[in-house]
Amino acid sequence: MATPQTPYEAVLHAARDVTKLDTALDAEMLGAALLGSVYEVAETDRETAVREFVAGFLAATSRRRALAATTVRAVFAALVPDARGADRVRPGAAAPAWSGHLGRVHLTGTWAYGDVYGDQTSYLATFAYDDTLGGPEHALIALVDHNIGIAKDVFIGGPASRILAQVRQLCAEDELTWFRDEDPSRMRDEVTRHLAVTDQLGQLPGTSSLATDRALVGARLAILPAGQGAAPVPSADPLPAAVRTDEIRRFLASPEAVRAGFDDLDGAELASLHFCLGLLLDHAATFADADPLRWSPTVAGFFLLDWVHRRAVLDMDDAAMLPRVLRAWAGYAARKRGLPETAAVGTDTAIAEMVPEFVRLYATGERRSPATAAVAQLMADGVDPDDPAALDAWIDANRHRLADDG
Repeated sequence: MATPQTPYEAVLHAARDVTKLDTALDAEMLGAALLGSVYEVAETDRETAVREFVAGFLAATSRRRALAATTVRAVFAALVPDARGADRVRPGAAAPAWSGHLGRVHLTGTWAYGDVYGDQTSYLATFAYDDTLGGPEHALIALVDHNIGIAKDVFIGGPASRILAQVRQLCAEDELTWFRDEDPSRMRDEVTRHLAVTDQLGQLPGTSSLATDRALVGARLAILPAGQGAAPVPSADPLPAAVRTDEIRRFLASPEAVRAGFDDLDGAELASLHFCLGLLLDHAATFADADPLRWSPTVAGFFLLDWVHRRAVLDMDDAAMLPRVLRAWAGYAARKRGLPETAAVGTDTAIAEMVPEFVRLYATGERRSPATAAVAQLMADGVDPDDPAALDAWIDANRHRLADDG
């Protein structure tokens, strides 16, 4: 066969055996995988790229009468019903028996599960076709990563009962995970909101099913009832000063702070303590949930081995104090959230193991941003940042170096 001349011809060639498939589910998964190639290569607004591709495909193949072409058109119209022209697509007279059941499914259950730290939540929904000709009951799983604020992976598969049973068993056997029934509208809102962020990524996470299953996941999410409220608007100040002050006051009165010796500090040590506490809260404010009590080994690693080096200038007192403050705060946060002792110990152990690398990064300064490195050098040179004349003189003397760093 000649090499396809257009992307539409390539799709038709790849789907030439679509009519030999056994069920509508098989056809929808094939169609989603084909559209996954479009989703994966799009540089931004991937959902729109897929919708526009389907609209273009439907327009370019409107006169095709071959059975495979009319069937693929019906599959794409079912997967992306809001694409231009999708509402006018009808299966051909000789279409497979399952073609009339494309997308005709109903929800049979929704659940959620995740780690007790709050790093990730997975949402699970099961669906059945209105007629068995459509195919077997199947499951949708979407993994939301709260640390990076995206839907990190999505998956469609089956049998639904086996997947659900496996998830229940895994969660029951691991005290660091939880499992619950989930409101379907909440699942739709949460997964859709985080998928919208994923759709805008310049580079997708390195997962195998995010691209291939994205179109079918979108079609299944549309089956779920929509939530009543609008998506929350991010606050310009997610941790106001009053909230910070109250949380710090509660921490300093806690047994964790007393055990760390924070009730008997003065002078430079007390100043470092409050500076470090401010850094912990600043870091928490960078997350969508802005929860100052959500600390895990992963979050602690982001903070101690990356964020603080890029965003803060520490003197030696601060560097000595910061791991102590983080361990005490993480223990306090675990108790306040009611986490299992195993979870609290896990975070504390992880932080302790990070300290040598934290010290190395502090000493080398290799992860400092140019701005942070400049401020660190300014302080090392004994320049008072609050003295405008001294600051201007230092900038003039180091302008060439600052330009090189930029």
